[in-house]
Amino acid sequence: MQAITVEDRDAGVGGLTLTERPYPHAAENDVIVAVHTAGFTPGELEWPATWTDRAGRDRTPTIPGHELSGVVAELGYGTTGLSVGQRVFGLTDWARDGSLAEYTAVEARNLAPLAADIDHTVAVTLPISGLTAWQGLFVHAGLTAGQTVLIHGAAGGVGSLAVQLAREVGARVIGTGRADHREVVIGFGADVFVDLDAGGLDGIGEVDVVFDVVGGDVLEQSAALVRPGGTLVSIAAPPPVQPSRGGAVFFIVEPDRAQLTQLARRVRDGRLTPVIGAVCPLADAADAFTRRRRTPGKTVIRVAGGQS
Repeated sequence: MQAITVEDRDAGVGGLTLTERPYPHAAENDVIVAVHTAGFTPGELEWPATWTDRAGRDRTPTIPGHELSGVVAELGYGTTGLSVGQRVFGLTDWARDGSLAEYTAVEARNLAPLAADIDHTVAVTLPISGLTAWQGLFVHAGLTAGQTVLIHGAAGGVGSLAVQLAREVGARVIGTGRADHREVVIGFGADVFVDLDAGGLDGIGEVDVVFDVVGGDVLEQSAALVRPGGTLVSIAAPPPVQPSRGGAVFFIVEPDRAQLTQLARRVRDGRLTPVIGAVCPLADAADAFTRRRRTPGKTVIRVAGGQS
């Protein structure tokens, strides 16, 4: 099969090449997915798990990418709950070969069934961005109706979904970003937009939840905004300053079939709209890594030529 691989962790994006790799082995409770679309995270070539397995053993050459949507091609021994030919989407394990390949081995529990009326290009935007937004707001912060949530980076892949999910649950939403993000953020349902370049966080007042995807000074300053009993949640870095009267959480997104199903249901109902940026063929994946930060929305890698 064809796959994007990298052998030298010091080579960075320049070391990504399209090569021939062996068809993956389906271990117990695995499925082999024929990948139709895949996604990646720009910084994943710097993650330790990209280069070693869970026992710390070298696993180069490695295949990056952890989001996928496709069709089940094979079941491993003992695998239940999915069937060959079924449309699925989900999140691959951080310490195994990823999704930038024609076929990928994935634990069945990390995948959710995909309805026929959701395109693979849309589905692949949900595993990292959607699960991160869901887990940050509802699992770690416990956001409920009537509360106020401040979402940093509200126009991005994670932030835009977080705005929509928070709005749906009945929270008051304050979104932050650059000035040219205002219309996008308000369009997704934020009650208030704050331009971080035009005054920072002054005047926002106390909030029940801060959901941060930015880090740096924005994360540090946000601790003072958390009201008693509230929560500061970040995926950028562990909060360097703790809220004086609330909690702080740094987390890494985890696969969850039930949550993926909830996200897909909202997409089908029109309650959730992912932001799709560039759509590139597998052969252009290395270039897509380079361009990613200059392209609004989620960059999608189309692996299979057709969609089913």
